[in-house]
Amino acid sequence: MASGEDDKAQGHNLNDHHGMGAAWTHEHDGYADHDHDEYDVDGPIEEIPLWMQDNVNLVSVGVDIGSSGTQVIFSKIHLRRLAEDLTSRYYVVSRDTIYLSPVSLTPYSSETRIDEVKLGQIIRDAYEGAGLQPHEVDTGAVILTGEALRRENAQGISKLLSEAGGEFVCATAGHHMESMLAAYGSGAATVSQDIGKRVLNIDIGGGTTKLATVEGGKALVTAAVHIGGRLQVVDENFRIVRLDPAGRTHAKRAGFDWHLGDTVDSASLDKVADVMADTLVSALTARPMPHDVEHLYLTDPILDYGDLGGIMFSGGVGEYVYDREERDFGDMGKRLGAAIRRKIEAGRFPWKLLPAGECIRATALGASEYSVQLSGNTSYISNPGELLPRRNLQVIQPPIEIGEDVDAEAIAKAIHAHRKAFEVEGAEVEIALAMRWTGVPAYERVFNFGKGIIAGLEDHVAAKKPIYVMLDGDVAQTLGHIMREELKVESEILVIDGVMLMDFDYIDLGKVRIPSFTVPVTIKSLVFSEDPNGPRAREIIHHREEEDDAGAKVHGHHHSHGHAHGHDHTHDHAHANEREAGKN
Repeated sequence: MASGEDDKAQGHNLNDHHGMGAAWTHEHDGYADHDHDEYDVDGPIEEIPLWMQDNVNLVSVGVDIGSSGTQVIFSKIHLRRLAEDLTSRYYVVSRDTIYLSPVSLTPYSSETRIDEVKLGQIIRDAYEGAGLQPHEVDTGAVILTGEALRRENAQGISKLLSEAGGEFVCATAGHHMESMLAAYGSGAATVSQDIGKRVLNIDIGGGTTKLATVEGGKALVTAAVHIGGRLQVVDENFRIVRLDPAGRTHAKRAGFDWHLGDTVDSASLDKVADVMADTLVSALTARPMPHDVEHLYLTDPILDYGDLGGIMFSGGVGEYVYDREERDFGDMGKRLGAAIRRKIEAGRFPWKLLPAGECIRATALGASEYSVQLSGNTSYISNPGELLPRRNLQVIQPPIEIGEDVDAEAIAKAIHAHRKAFEVEGAEVEIALAMRWTGVPAYERVFNFGKGIIAGLEDHVAAKKPIYVMLDGDVAQTLGHIMREELKVESEILVIDGVMLMDFDYIDLGKVRIPSFTVPVTIKSLVFSEDPNGPRAREIIHHREEEDDAGAKVHGHHHSHGHAHGHDHTHDHAHANEREAGKN
C-alpha cells in the first residue's frame, strides 16, 4: 500500500524514521510495527532505544492438529542480536508461555474428514482464552501431524487456519519437521546441551512415532515410524469405531484380523499394544532391521544413532510412558505407553531413560518457538508499504561459490539454471532469492554481485516486478543501494540479511519492526503435494526402486536440501501413502 494524504494525516512514512530520531512519540501508517511508544533515557533498560534495537519480542502461536488431540500454545519470544559477534543476525534467547489451551480430541465428521466447524471453534476458544486477537500474533505455525495430515480436507483446513489465525501463521506438515519440532518442544535439545551428550527423542502421537537425535541443542537426524496410540479406537462396548490401515496392520502382526465394527476384548487390545511396543523396540534397535518392520518407516530409518547419552519420550503416549496420565480415551494410548514402560524396565531399550520434559505439548511448543527468524537490522527495503507483508514466497538458493573476484556472469547463469530447474521462470512468479555472501564487502565485489543478480532476474527487472533477496551476510543495505542507485533497477527491492534459508523453504515476511528495523521471517518447510500451485517438499525422494512380491512395495531414499533437480519429486507423506498401499 502506498502512502497517501490520509496516511500523512495519521502518521509518518517509515522512510521518515531515520530523520525523526528516537525522542518523538508517533505512529506509522500501517505497514510497520512499533516496539515502543515513548522514550525516556532515564527509564527501564527495556525502553532505551539502543537496547530495543538489539532486543525484539514477538508473540508466537503453535497450533498442533494431531491424529488424537488438538491444542494451541501462545508464547512470547525474545530475540537478541549478537552484537559482540559484529553480526546483524538475531537468535531466540528465551521463550515464555503466555497461554496453554486445553488438549481437545481432534474432531472428525467422518473417517476421512476433520470437522472444520468444531476445529475452528477450538482455535477461536484458544485465542479468547489467551486474550489475543489474530492481528496481535506476529508469527507461528499450524502443524497437521501424523494421520491428521492424510485426511481429505487437511489442506483446506491448514489454509483456513493460517488465514484466520494471524497474519503470519503458516501451515506446515511433514514427518521430518514434526520430529524436529517435537525434539525442541520436549526439551530434549536443551537436555542434550545440559548433559553434553547426544539424546534420542521418541515422540509417540496418535498415528506416528517421530524420532530425532539432538546434540548440543541442535537436531541432527530425524525419522518417523507408523506406530501410534490412536490407530485403533473402541467405544465403551469394545466395538471398533476407528481402525486406520496401519492399525489393522499392527493387529495382524498380533494375530488378529480386525475390521471396523468388530467387537474385541481387553486382553486382545493388550496383546496388540504389546506387539506394537515390541515392534517399536525392533524398529529402534534391530540391525539389520526385519523386513516387515522396515516397511513401517515413513521415512528412511536412522540406522546409526551414535553415542547416545539417553532417550526421552514425548507426545500423548509419552504421558503414559512416564506414568503421568491415568485416563483412558478408548484408544491404544494408555495400553501402548504401559507396554513400552515394561520394555524399558525389562532392559529392552539399550539406553538410559531420561526424565520427562514436555510430552503431549511438545510439538505445539516447538512450533511456537522454532518457526521464526528475524532479519538483520541493516536491511534495504525500497518501499515497505509495497513490499510487505508478503505470504508464501518460494525460496531458491542457486549454488554459487563467491571467490575473491565476484563473477557477475557466473552468478546470472547459476540463477537462470536454478530457476529453470525449479520451474519458477517468468516475471509473474514471485520468488525469494537466497544468496550466500562471503568475503570482504568491497565496492567492486558488491557491485558485481548485484549486477549478477539483476541479470539472473532480468525478466522481473524488465517488468518492474518486486525483487526479494535474502542474505546470510551483512551487505544487504549496500547491495540494495547499489542495485537501486547505480544499476538503476526500477523494481521495488527488498534485501534483508541475517537469515538462513535454502531450497524448498517457503517464507512469510512480516511488517518492519521499529526501532530495530527488522523483519519477522516465518519459515515453512513442508506443505502439500496435492496442490499443483503449492510449494514442494524440502524432503524429496532422490531415488526409488520397486520390489515385486505379493504386492508392489515402494522404497524411497530421502535426501535433504540441495539434491533437487526440479522435477519428478514426491513428498515424503505421499510416499508414505504408497508404502501403506503396498502393505495392505
